[in-house]
Amino acid sequence: MDALNQSIEAHYLKENLYGEILNRLKEKGVDLNHVQRSDIAGVDEFHVRGAAVSKELASTLPLKGLKVLDMGSGLGGPCRLLADEYDCHSTGIDLSTEFVNTANALSKLVGLSQKTHFVQGSATELPFEDNSFDVVWTQHVQMNIPDKQKFYSEAYRVLRPSGHFLYYDIFRKNGDLVTYPMPWAAHEGLSFLFKGEEMAKIMAELGFTLKSKTDQTEAGIEFFTSLLARIKAYGPPTLGLNVLMGESTKPKLTNLLEHFQKGVLLLESGVYQK
Repeated sequence: MDALNQSIEAHYLKENLYGEILNRLKEKGVDLNHVQRSDIAGVDEFHVRGAAVSKELASTLPLKGLKVLDMGSGLGGPCRLLADEYDCHSTGIDLSTEFVNTANALSKLVGLSQKTHFVQGSATELPFEDNSFDVVWTQHVQMNIPDKQKFYSEAYRVLRPSGHFLYYDIFRKNGDLVTYPMPWAAHEGLSFLFKGEEMAKIMAELGFTLKSKTDQTEAGIEFFTSLLARIKAYGPPTLGLNVLMGESTKPKLTNLLEHFQKGVLLLESGVYQK
């Protein structure tokens, strides 16, 4: 693994993550022999608006029974959602060994290990054959990847003909300076933001056809405004993104909210077809 990937993995590293999640479930009074997906929903979707936006994204296509790859799968929440609610066979790949191990353990915990599988690896060097997935899915991953061409070309390669690429991501809106820390980067050396127009150009050159896109920025602003108000009033939740980000949760989320409000960054989702 090169130095950049090591630094990115270190940024997300949380030792004994699965053990901490189990302890926090016990704190909440959850029976560890009967854990439901809903019990871990506050922590297993590491992106703006969590499971709600994953359900929105999933509703854009008839996904039932399809073979899905999540590029940058984190703790595996979206893969479990797709497996459980859409009968998909979901594979996730993530750079973080800790995230991959935790994702596999959480799937076993909630009874979805037969329909989900997580592997450690790079999204720019996918260990899968050409034309092997019906859908490729990604949320808040490309900001850590300098080689955008390689990232999106790998998605294209592993998609079957007429397959779909679904994304939910953060982009630059202008050239204004970005202040760190952010959830994906403690400093700008780990962050590789680019504009949505640049992504669209790459996708068109690869041969993708845009089917739909949605500006999600206002929904993100509403989400963070509400979340930060709750944290101020009641403190951090027992089982939320604070488990992953620790004491840096509030400054990271506050920074991201301010950048959305000022029009420096935007949130966008969309669907492309191969």
